Amino acid sequence: MEDMQETLERILRSYSQYYRINRETPADPFLAEATFDMHGEEYFLIKSAKISEVDSREFVFFAGTDLLDEKKLAGFDERAWTEGMKRVEAKANHRNSDVVLIILAERFAEGIDRAVKKTKHYKSYLWGIHGWSNYRLVAYELSSGRTVNNRLGSDLTKLFAKPH
Repeated sequence: MEDMQETLERILRSYSQYYRINRETPADPFLAEATFDMHGEEYFLIKSAKISEVDSREFVFFAGTDLLDEKKLAGFDERAWTEGMKRVEAKANHRNSDVVLIILAERFAEGIDRAVKKTKHYKSYLWGIHGWSNYRLVAYELSSGRTVNNRLGSDLTKLFAKPH
């Protein structure tokens, strides 16, 4: 059985190369946050002949609890999505600003698998012209090593694979 703090540290290390990690002042009730910002530009031969530019962002929220039940899931979910949406800057060169919620739980309550799988959010800005926001979610049960994710969160399960 893994310790929650050790697991959190291991995951934060995997994010630390490309993300800004905030452990000191994360939004309540989260244990930590990570933010990714990317700005890309394309030119035609010279920099003054800019063809396009694009901004992409991701906001990751890390939560921890002894027992993950549907009420706690709903609270974490609502808070992560609301906090992420506050940070979106939808404008002409905005491509996407995604929100990710990673929950570490000692145990899962009955029925949590179904609740996590059906959790989803999506928002487009100016009919997609100013980009969109997707929502990815994964929950990890420390006592069993089991993960459950929503439809877009399947790639997050690799965070919990044991290192060889």
